[in-house]
Amino acid sequence: MVGDKAKAILIKTMGDTYLSTFNNVGKKQSSFSDALDIAEEILSHEFDSADIAYNKFINVVSYKPTITPTPSAASIESNDAIYTYDEVDSEVVRCYQEFTLANIIHHAIKEQEASEQSARMNAMENATRNAGEMIDKLQLQYNRTRQAVITRELIEIISGANALD
Repeated sequence: MVGDKAKAILIKTMGDTYLSTFNNVGKKQSSFSDALDIAEEILSHEFDSADIAYNKFINVVSYKPTITPTPSAASIESNDAIYTYDEVDSEVVRCYQEFTLANIIHHAIKEQEASEQSARMNAMENATRNAGEMIDKLQLQYNRTRQAVITRELIEIISGANALD
């Protein structure tokens, strides 16, 4: 699990079915080395299958929750395409699996960052629009109050002038 928010939410629903958590990813600009570190940590555990869940960026106003499966060593070894150019031993399969997993993780992190940035942009746009509407309402209220004060003062002046006549 990457991130404190994901951990807080998923720990309630999934309990202890996750392998590791990674904090402070995304606090700074993420890089492929961050994804590689996460992939190495994941591959240090034994597992049959794993899925990467992230928000896929669609456009500025939408993103879609997506789950991408990660290839296991067995699925890589069973694919004939890997034997096309060279003989493959378990170390090559392990390196290929690590690189593929790091690519998937890096892609997921970048998609998540784009989705997060678009959500922030939308939130700021909405806040700006709401602030503009509030300023307009307050300006109208101020103008009405000022006009009421001016009108009252004019009435007092006119009433005073009429009283002197």
